[in-house]
Amino acid sequence: MEKEYRLAKREDFNKVYRYGKSMANHQFVLYYMPQPKLEHFRLGVSVSKKVGNAVVRNRIRRMIKEIIRLKKDNMTLQYDYILLARKPAAEMEYAEMEKSIWHVIRKASLLKRKDIIKK
Repeated sequence: MEKEYRLAKREDFNKVYRYGKSMANHQFVLYYMPQPKLEHFRLGVSVSKKVGNAVVRNRIRRMIKEIIRLKKDNMTLQYDYILLARKPAAEMEYAEMEKSIWHVIRKASLLKRKDIIKK
């Protein structure tokens, strides 16, 4: 993920946790909060030690960031997102994880609407 798309500061994470909304499925929890001052979105990823050792956690983190990076045009702009991985995410393959992440984003109604205009 490029630097401008990263949510990195502890205070930003705390704001999203405290004032944002959340949506969840079995593998992921999505916290989100509108940020009208931004022209893009920012993503933070959190994987607890309960999920696995450092190798497992970093693998999950890399996969989540890559899934979002490849389809970042589908994300609603001007939001801060935090994706929290739950324990079942450790056993998932890439395709399953991708499906689950987009499921929780769709469930929160945060996919960008595509206006198709044919001329």
